[in-house]
Amino acid sequence: MLQTNKEINKGILLTVLILGCFLSTLNQTLLNIALSSLMDIFDVSATTIQWLATGFMLVNGVLIPTTAYLMKRFTTRQLFLSAMLLLLIGSIICALAPSFGVLLAGRMIQAAGAGIIMPLMMGVVLVIFPVEKRGSVMGLLGLAIIFAPAIAPTLSGFVIEYYSWRWLFIGLSVLVVIVILLALKYLMNVSETSKAKLDVFSVILSTIGFGLILYGFSNAGSKGWSDVVVILSLVLGLIITAIFCIRQFHSEDPLLNLSVFKFKVFTSTSLINVLITIIMYADMILLPIYLQNGRGFTAFDAGLLLLPGALVNAFMSPVTGKLYDRFGAKPLFIVGLIFIIPSMWAVTDLTESTTYLYLMIRTIFLRIGLSFITMPLNTAGLNALPKELGTHGSAVNNTVRQLAGAIGTAVVITIYTAQSADHVQSIVQKNSGASSEMIRTAASIVGSSDAYYFMTILAIIALVFTIFAPLKNK
Repeated sequence: MLQTNKEINKGILLTVLILGCFLSTLNQTLLNIALSSLMDIFDVSATTIQWLATGFMLVNGVLIPTTAYLMKRFTTRQLFLSAMLLLLIGSIICALAPSFGVLLAGRMIQAAGAGIIMPLMMGVVLVIFPVEKRGSVMGLLGLAIIFAPAIAPTLSGFVIEYYSWRWLFIGLSVLVVIVILLALKYLMNVSETSKAKLDVFSVILSTIGFGLILYGFSNAGSKGWSDVVVILSLVLGLIITAIFCIRQFHSEDPLLNLSVFKFKVFTSTSLINVLITIIMYADMILLPIYLQNGRGFTAFDAGLLLLPGALVNAFMSPVTGKLYDRFGAKPLFIVGLIFIIPSMWAVTDLTESTTYLYLMIRTIFLRIGLSFITMPLNTAGLNALPKELGTHGSAVNNTVRQLAGAIGTAVVITIYTAQSADHVQSIVQKNSGASSEMIRTAASIVGSSDAYYFMTILAIIALVFTIFAPLKNK
């Protein structure tokens, strides 16, 4: 049964959805810092172990385009409980995994559940809250969407250092069970269902197209851009995705309604979303690499450095949501980028003596900047759409974020790897007596700095675009 707005306890409904979203987004980056330990445990290479992160992103990326259909066909309760059950089953499999293959399979099942949660939560907000209240509500959602991936490295580092990696998934399973019990008691349906038809061919096209693009970019960092598999994956992925897009424009009931891009504000926020997501994901993978490979910090130390920024982010997200309702998108985006650009520039000259405190303060400033942009960005884009396109806009938003995250990670790893290799020769010439370990460490530090130059340029481009972009709904 559909509940009317008066019957809906919005506070309880949001709490349950936020908890579910928190666990699914926490899970996405939970293993980032644990990858080096798992390489030793399962005796696999870096190229293989990265699939624990890449595979998760792949399944998310190919599932998201179907969420608009799922939200029309099934109720809020059915979708949420199904997603959390998949997350639970995947977590239990991971916790008990005797081999890398089983662990990877568990991650894929987790991702199938996590891919549904975010678009579902945003779709519910569009249904039960008026336009003028959405900024504040999206700010609350930012607690889950931004805080969870930021705190995951600290949590993961602590568990890896003092306990077994299996406790990551055991603890997650317990929390998921609690959320399922809360959902069974409090979660109600907020939207009408319909006998929507599933365009199976579009599902196949989106799965193969987005999958190949994500696969190509995810492997470019380890195999290089000239690798035949990477090139073929990207070319075929782009061709198949283009066919998918053409089919959506000509379909009466598209799987993913791309007419959302006819709205200038939505298109503008999507482009800014790409740049900001690339910067955010790239920093989340590059800073731990510098700390662990270049400076010899433990996984827990690397994760702990990110914690103050995560806490500031959690505090700022509801505040920036209310500021969005009052001042609109553009002023917040500009303020955010004024924080982000110096934060990127501050780490373009990293050395072996850059202090831990300096990096922590810099990361806090970065997270303040991101809190001014991330959730207001989603709100501004979705508010530009008519109600009937809300679920499609949410699905497009999340597809864009997954693609941008994969691209950002691949590009920054490629720059870091290539620049580190280039700097080895010059370091050897200057320090002919240095050990191979010292040379590798020094090259890693300089390579990280070079990658941050690229991210600084992206942030400047984002600022210029924001200043001139149409960001007001007419």
